[in-house]
Amino acid sequence: MELDLDAAADFMATHARILDRHRFHLLRGGADPTPALAAVDAYRNSDGGYGWGLEPDLRSPESQPGAALHAFEVFEDIAPATAPQAAALCDWLESVSLPDGGLPFALPVTSSAGNAPWWADSDPSASSLQMTACVTAVALRVAAHDPAVAAHPWLERATRYCLGAIEAIGETPHAMVLAFAMRFLDAVHATRPETAALAGRLGRFIPADGMMPVAGGTADEKMRPLDFSVFPDGPVRAVFAPDVIDAELDRLAGMQQNDGGWVVDYAKISPAGALDWRGHATVHAITVLRLNGRL
Repeated sequence: MELDLDAAADFMATHARILDRHRFHLLRGGADPTPALAAVDAYRNSDGGYGWGLEPDLRSPESQPGAALHAFEVFEDIAPATAPQAAALCDWLESVSLPDGGLPFALPVTSSAGNAPWWADSDPSASSLQMTACVTAVALRVAAHDPAVAAHPWLERATRYCLGAIEAIGETPHAMVLAFAMRFLDAVHATRPETAALAGRLGRFIPADGMMPVAGGTADEKMRPLDFSVFPDGPVRAVFAPDVIDAELDRLAGMQQNDGGWVVDYAKISPAGALDWRGHATVHAITVLRLNGRL
């Protein structure tokens, strides 16, 4: 199925926040990282972390681990360029990590306006494998081209925490915990190839069709094969039959809407957040399709 990248560009110009417009520009071959870095800096706090709705469903201004994930996405986008903000973000993450090396799912918020309830209801004193794995996975990919991130002690501590928590999984975890654990294993495999065995063990919890309902999500919300396995050369890809992945890539390409953008199937928390997610989802969809040879 052919994608209409011109329609996607029109969607981004019409609907997306400026950050995702600059990410889309880089995705289409833009070489200057400066505008994307300036855009993500608008969400940056003086402590080196990020807030202000960079995570679209967490609009409170203070720095949060969930926003760190999205900042690292930008630092990955600008490769091979690097930015000192990436190492500074590692400093902030080190400052909010718990004694076991894990990150809390969220820190206390100063405003509940526009926030999904799961952010305000989380326990800031408990380490979250879901959050630590998703942040660390992207940081590991940044570390592949940014020596300052690769050498940062936070990254090593977070990696050790994730590996220990994953090794301790004995029964089927929540679908999102499993998806982000698998993404972490794909990312860490480049420097620790022995972790492929963990991917195979966790793969036993995933049905053959790759569909896992998200407990607590919307009625139709599921983690799907490409939520677990983004990269065709990662160890997680071996969990899925090739035809399952091919069908999901066809489905993803076919989800481009008449307005040129993509949609998400999870709960809509605020009008601004719902639109922000569409711009982010459009960048993500095109990135996944390109990584998997569909562009």
